Amino acid sequence: MEGEMPKDPMMLMSFINMKLRDFYPTLDALCDDMDVDRQELENKMAEAGLEYNAAANKFW
Repeated sequence: MEGEMPKDPMMLMSFINMKLRDFYPTLDALCDDMDVDRQELENKMAEAGLEYNAAANKFW
């Protein structure tokens, strides 16, 4: 989960939510396309108190 992804959790949330809103119908689609480990991403977000909501297709 390196490369172009922000390291700061709030910036990462904003980045991921924008990608989900504009380009990907699900978190799985984003992770597959961007070669990101979903569990690693969800763990990093959980450390900041954020969780993925599939119905809304975003982290909050």
